[in-house]
Amino acid sequence: QVQLVESGGGLVQAGGSLGLSCAASGRTSTTYAMAWFRQAPGKERDIVAAISWNGYVTYYADSMKGRVTIARDNAKNTGYLQMNSLKPEDTAVYYCAAVRHTAGYVGRNRDDYDIWGQGTQVTVSS
Repeated sequence: QVQLVESGGGLVQAGGSLGLSCAASGRTSTTYAMAWFRQAPGKERDIVAAISWNGYVTYYADSMKGRVTIARDNAKNTGYLQMNSLKPEDTAVYYCAAVRHTAGYVGRNRDDYDIWGQGTQVTVSS
């Protein structure tokens, strides 16, 4: 099984940037898609972006499209989410997720993923 640990969250002013990392450990020799979700208080956990194992396929939700970039480095077993032009409404707990699948697979829904990190808080001040 793969375990995920997020890092890089924190407090940033509106308009600023923040980069998140997701370190995978365990059975990382398997192929797995990765994604970032976020959950604000009282709201559902929604996808932000996803990337296939081979990196050829990406998906961006409308909520942050154009302001985020997802990437991964399989040699380092690490995924990344770069967020720019942050807004106060981007404040949430950001979760990394993974699912064992074929190299070109990307899931777009919460139920597509079965491995989750503990989350990292991102707070954007106005």
